[in-house]
Amino acid sequence: MFLNDMKKPLEAVLFAGGEPVSEKQLCEILEVDEESLHELLDALDSDLETHGIMLQETAGGWQLVTRPEWFAYVEKLAEAADRKLSRAAMETLSIIAFKQPITKQEIEKIRGVKVERVLAQLVARELVTEVGRKNVIGRPFLYGTTETFLHSFGLKSLDELPALPEPDINSEQAEQLLLMSMDETDAQRPDEADAE
Repeated sequence: MFLNDMKKPLEAVLFAGGEPVSEKQLCEILEVDEESLHELLDALDSDLETHGIMLQETAGGWQLVTRPEWFAYVEKLAEAADRKLSRAAMETLSIIAFKQPITKQEIEKIRGVKVERVLAQLVARELVTEVGRKNVIGRPFLYGTTETFLHSFGLKSLDELPALPEPDINSEQAEQLLLMSMDETDAQRPDEADAE
């Protein structure tokens, strides 16, 4: 009777916890001793054999996790959630990823629009965080990406970000730049008549 009565509270606690819950915490929450907790864990594990989730001991505790054979479905859910980022959020996130650490003002200068609301959304989704303050007047916050960002985009580290492409300058633009640089050189060179 004890096992049947306490399996559901155990399952609810593990589900709500999200992260691994230590055996000590589980004993305190469920008001059971360690031996009884192990009986409950074994009983819950047996019950979950036919479910899409399973009980797993990890990182010094216990948690409910997706069975490996169903992970592809959960991954699709994560991809669907990632697609919900607006274009403005993706642009802002890209700027932060490639230019970090960067201030809000620097992001706005690059984007040409205010980013306060988008930045707040990225912080709320834990893709971006404050990483310090810039050592200038006003000491604005510096922003950078998080572990959640790396996980969401399947990166081990920021070193795996693709290289930014070189600016594509067509021949007409190259010619204009060359003419501008020649004009500047002429302006700096003393006039031959003045030199005599």
